[in-house]
Amino acid sequence: MMRRPFQGVWNIIRFNWPFYSLSVGLVLFIFIFRSYSIGVISLAADIVLTLTIGLTLISLLVSWYVYDLSDFYAFNWLSGSPSKKAEKIVNINAGFDETSQLLADRFAGAELIACDFYDPKKHTEPSIKRARKAYPPFPGTRSITTGQVPLADGSIDRIFVILSAHEIRDADERKAFFSELNRSLAASGRIVVVEHLRDTANYMAYNIGAFHFHSRSAWLSTFKSARLAVEAETKITPFITAFLLNKNGTES
Repeated sequence: MMRRPFQGVWNIIRFNWPFYSLSVGLVLFIFIFRSYSIGVISLAADIVLTLTIGLTLISLLVSWYVYDLSDFYAFNWLSGSPSKKAEKIVNINAGFDETSQLLADRFAGAELIACDFYDPKKHTEPSIKRARKAYPPFPGTRSITTGQVPLADGSIDRIFVILSAHEIRDADERKAFFSELNRSLAASGRIVVVEHLRDTANYMAYNIGAFHFHSRSAWLSTFKSARLAVEAETKITPFITAFLLNKNGTES
């Protein structure tokens, strides 16, 4: 499945249109206000105008780079090659699934199960609701909860949680969720967690939007509390990190 040019950045604008509409409205208001101002007030308006336009453009340019220009969706950053055995793979999303078909294509010989833990009472981001209306779920997607993943103990070879687990805002809920993934994971299995981090690069890219992400230390605490060990940590881009986890610290 090929992604369309600008698909990533367009989705961000489309699903977060109230924010961008507000930004455009603010720019127009300041521009008009500035034309009737003089002196210090005019200078202050110029500064606010520049900051508003600059910060908005930076976030969109970074998103364009991450989701459209980088090889993120090519999955070339995955360590190793697909196994020749018939693996069982689970891909877990939070109401918006861009990756199950891509993973199905990459792991053509595997059984892929898509799961969706979206709960409108807990995961209240309006952008997710808009995304769900725009994109149908992957065929056969199973509805799960973060506290109960209906998969047999030790039955899954690979679990992917790509840009979705940050929607679990409560630390105890995240621990319960990853403990469930640990339970479902085969002894030699691996979990791949991909996330933006609340770090310097993402602050510079998304300013206050970076507070929607969790810090690296928060993720490491979650993994440890769920008895999962970080086998590898990879920067796919300066703005996205992939954690490769194994069960109970199992060495490869």
